[in-house]
Amino acid sequence: MKSDTIQDARLDSEKLPFHVAMIMDGNGRWAKQRLMNRVKGHEKGSKTVRSIVTAARELGIGMLTLYAFSTENWARPKIEVSALMMLLKRFLVSERDTLMTRGVRLNILGQQEKLPEDIQREAEKTVEMTRSNQGMVLNLALSYGSRQEITQGVQTLARKIKAGSIQPNDITEEMISDHLYTRQMPDPDLIIRTSGEYRLSNFMMWQAAYSELFITQTLWPDFTRDDFVEILINFQERDRRFGRVKCSTLKDGSPQ
Repeated sequence: MKSDTIQDARLDSEKLPFHVAMIMDGNGRWAKQRLMNRVKGHEKGSKTVRSIVTAARELGIGMLTLYAFSTENWARPKIEVSALMMLLKRFLVSERDTLMTRGVRLNILGQQEKLPEDIQREAEKTVEMTRSNQGMVLNLALSYGSRQEITQGVQTLARKIKAGSIQPNDITEEMISDHLYTRQMPDPDLIIRTSGEYRLSNFMMWQAAYSELFITQTLWPDFTRDDFVEILINFQERDRRFGRVKCSTLKDGSPQ
């Protein structure tokens, strides 16, 4: 591992997932349990974001994708959306020095044009500032929806067919992947969802075809580095076959 990572004796650095994606759920319920406004839950959740980004970098994760704001989240009350945008802007500005120090490169996945203009400017500035960093890639999924992502990619391919630059039979899985927000990125090895909900919620549905899934009952604001490490240990113990069967042999040489 790189010299600026902090190894955990419970982990095998050779078996770590390269790409971890996280559905950060439970901020509202965390606040409700404490008789607080939902915004307080988002504020506490933003602190967890900082903690887990730091942990992922230190543990040697190559790519971390955080589902920060979905296309459906725009339908939430305006005061909550405004608070989320404020927290996002604060993160984009305040974390620049930390991202640079830790060698983290930022990417934005989603319909960036739907974000407020000041958020777009700050996001572009942070993305450009960190473009050459090589320690870890941090993807923030903002105004992101997997169905919208796939639809947009199909529309682009349809226009290419209409223009005659490709034929329908030319379309491959690789070509579809290359028309998604995650083009040229590896699919997530592991998708973690906090708060105990057993669904992807319109997140990376194409990319998740062979991702390992881990659902934790822990609400996002309570999620800790130790929780993260325990999930990584669980991942290392899984047998990833990608639809294939591992063929073991008996002592006489015949397959089992």
